[in-house]
Amino acid sequence: MAMSPLRPRRGRGLRLLSRERELWLLSLPFFIWVAVFAYYPMYGLSISFLAYVPGKPIVGSAWVGLKFFIEFLTSPDFGYVMRNTLVISALGIVIGFPAPIVLALLLNELRGRSFKKTIQTVSYLPHFISWVVTASLIFTLLGNEGVVNDILLRARLVVKPINFLGTGRYFWWLITFANLWKGIGWSSIIYLSAIAGIDPELYQAGAVDGLNRFGMIRHITLPGIRITMVLLLILEIGSILSAGFEQQLLLGNPQTRLYYEVIDTYAYKYGVQMGRYPYGAAVGFMQSLVGLILVFSANWLSRKALDISIV
Repeated sequence: MAMSPLRPRRGRGLRLLSRERELWLLSLPFFIWVAVFAYYPMYGLSISFLAYVPGKPIVGSAWVGLKFFIEFLTSPDFGYVMRNTLVISALGIVIGFPAPIVLALLLNELRGRSFKKTIQTVSYLPHFISWVVTASLIFTLLGNEGVVNDILLRARLVVKPINFLGTGRYFWWLITFANLWKGIGWSSIIYLSAIAGIDPELYQAGAVDGLNRFGMIRHITLPGIRITMVLLLILEIGSILSAGFEQQLLLGNPQTRLYYEVIDTYAYKYGVQMGRYPYGAAVGFMQSLVGLILVFSANWLSRKALDISIV
């Protein structure tokens, strides 16, 4: 009688589990955390398809199918909400994605150790400042009576204060550069780590071949961190419908609503503030689903074109 191929494979798996049991035990709290806080809440996504009433059990709610999804897609708010989300995300990718790479390359070229550490520390610090404090700084700088308007008026470059925070056409750029200021230093850490992993002998060989600093960046450093760049770009594309939340709520106002409202703030307003939990859940579920599709699509294209992929 032939032995089933599953039995030896199962035996190898058990032996491997026994041999690495300490590692699995150390990882157990993290598996529990992910199960409780990441997978268990997915049960709540079911209210996207139900006529759920807060305070009543989910089980037993009437099934409405895609009603809330269709309501969002046909809503008069859908056009500008999607526009704002895509524009802010696109600006974040076009400006915010290459900026940390450039900063990492510049920091890597610094020779003074103490000066380099100082610049790194200064660039990292904004990441640890909350959006509440950041918004206060922006109001102090760009308010009608802020520092920038005061300088412009004193220099007689304008005759009256510019309403930076109340003019819609400024808001997209304001959010983009605020995100850049907070994230550029922290994001550059990943690229600096990737640069540190490049074999120093490649730079020595490049110097022998007559490459200057720009030549080494072009032919050694950038190819050396290409995989990191592509993988992070795939993740950026997957989060294109997540254009921010706190910064919009703190910096936005009724005058700029048509420019600051994104999917996250829209779902929060209707789902939490107005108590329409099924509708808000449907908007959030659609956002996550599209993001998942974008990640897999970008990963597939990257694997086909560059032979680089997440999995």
